[in-house]
Amino acid sequence: MVAHLVRLKATLLRNGLRRSAWQIVGLVFAALYASGAVAIAVVGLAALSTQHADLRASVVVLLGAALVLGWWLIPLVSFGVDSTLEPARFATFAVPRRDLVVGLALAGLIGVPGVATTIVAAATAMPWWRQPLAALAGLVGAVLGVSICVVGSRAITTALDPLLNRRGFREIAAVGILLPLMLMGPIISGLVDSVAGHSAALPAITRWVVWTPFGAPWALGADVAAEMWSGLIAHLGIGLATLALLVALWSWRLTDAMAPHRSAAGASLVGVGLFGRLPATHWGAVAARSLTYRRRDPRYVSALLIVPVLPILLTFGFGTTGLLVAVPFAAAMLGFSISADTSYDGTAFWMHVMAPIRGRDDRWGRVLATAVIGAPALIALGLVALGVTDRWDLTAPMLGFSLGSFASALGVSSVASASIVVPVVPPGSSPFASRQGGSMAALGTQVGGMAALGILGLPGLALSVLAALNGSLLLGVLAALVSLAVGAAALVTGVRRGGDLLDRRAPELLQSLRSMD
Repeated sequence: MVAHLVRLKATLLRNGLRRSAWQIVGLVFAALYASGAVAIAVVGLAALSTQHADLRASVVVLLGAALVLGWWLIPLVSFGVDSTLEPARFATFAVPRRDLVVGLALAGLIGVPGVATTIVAAATAMPWWRQPLAALAGLVGAVLGVSICVVGSRAITTALDPLLNRRGFREIAAVGILLPLMLMGPIISGLVDSVAGHSAALPAITRWVVWTPFGAPWALGADVAAEMWSGLIAHLGIGLATLALLVALWSWRLTDAMAPHRSAAGASLVGVGLFGRLPATHWGAVAARSLTYRRRDPRYVSALLIVPVLPILLTFGFGTTGLLVAVPFAAAMLGFSISADTSYDGTAFWMHVMAPIRGRDDRWGRVLATAVIGAPALIALGLVALGVTDRWDLTAPMLGFSLGSFASALGVSSVASASIVVPVVPPGSSPFASRQGGSMAALGTQVGGMAALGILGLPGLALSVLAALNGSLLLGVLAALVSLAVGAAALVTGVRRGGDLLDRRAPELLQSLRSMD
C-alpha cells in the first residue's frame, strides 16, 4: 500500500503535466531555480571539509535547522500542504493507518521541494568525508532530519486544519505574514550583516540549537567526529523522540481529517452591506461586490500592502529619496492589481456573464472599487513622502504623476483582465500560493502591462524630472496636468476597450475559468 500511494502521487504529477503546457514550464523553472540553490549548498558543504570542526558543525546544524523550520512554517504561510493526496479522499478505503502515514510521508518527497531537500540533506555529510564513521553518522542524521521535515509539516498542518479553515485566522495571518515576507530582503540583509560581524558567536548559537528538535539530528556527524558519544546518544534520542511524537500527533489527527468536514453555521447578517450604500446601478453593484471581496478575500491584501511596504523597501535601498520614487511606483502597481480581477472571480464570473450588464459597467465598477481605496492611500503616502524629504516644492508633479500613473494602470488592467485569464489560487487561499504552471501566463501579462504603462508615463515622468531638477513651479504644474490628462485618457479608453472585449469574450473567459477550476 505504501508503494501504491507513492506511485499514485507520481501518476497525479505526471497527469497534471500532460494537462497543461504551462505546468511543464512552471515545473522546469522551479527545477532550475532549485537546482541553482542546491548546487550552491552542495559546493559550500563540500568546501567545508577543509575548515575547522566548529565551523563545520555550526554550518551543518544551522542549515539543517533552517530546513526543518522551512518545512514546518511554509505550509502555514500557504494555508496547507499539497492536497493531491488529501487524507479525506481515503476515508472510504480500508487503508491501514500505519501504511497511510508512511505512504503520505514518502509521497511528500515527490516534487521539486522534496528532491531538493533530500539532496541538500545528504550533502550535510560531506564535511565529514575524511572521517568515514562521522560521514555515516551524518547520513543517518540527514535521514532523520528529512523525516522530521516531512512528518512535521504534515502533522502541524493536519493538527491546525480547523484553525486554518477559519476566515478570521486567514485574514489576520495574511496581514501578519505578508508584511515580514515582503520585507524579507532588508531582513535577510540585516541578518547577514549581523552574522558577518559576529561570526565568532556561531558556535555559541549552535550549542543551543543542537538541543532543539530542529538541530539535534544534524549534530550526529559532529558528535562522532569529536568522539562525543554521550552527545551522540542524546541528540539521536531527541531526534527519534521528536519524530515519534510527530507521527503520533499526525496519526491521531488523521481520524478527524479523514472525516467529512461539516460546514460552520452561518452568521446572522442584517441588511445588504455595501450593496445598500452604493448607487443601485449596474456599475454600483459591481463596485459593491468588488469592495466586499477586498474586505474578505486575503488574496487582495498583497496588492493593498504594496502602498505601505514599497516605500520601506525603496527607502532601505536608496535612502529618503526612494520615498519620492516609491509613490508613483506603488500607484502603478496598485492600479495594475485588478488585471487579475476576472481570474480571481473564478466560476463566480458566471453572474457577470448571465446578468444583463454591459462590459463597460463591469469595468467601471471594478475601477471604482480600487480607486475608492487606492486614491486616498496614495495621496496620504505622497504627503508623508513630501514631508519626510522636505520637498514640498514637488507636490504638484509627484502627486499628479502618481495619480496619473494610477489611472493609466487601471485603464491598462481593464483591458488585460478582459483579454486573458491567468491561473490563480482558489478563494480563501494564501496570497503566496500559486497554481502550478500559471507563472508564465501571469509573467507575460505583467510584462506587457508594465511596458504599456512605461510608454504612457514617459511624458509625465520627463516633465516631473525636469521640474525637480530646475525647481520650476510652472514645469511642476504642467507635469501634473499632463500626467492627469494622459491618465484620464488611458482610463476612459481602457474601460471602453476592455468593456467591448468583455461583451464579446465573456463566454470564452468563463470557459477558461471553468477549465482551471
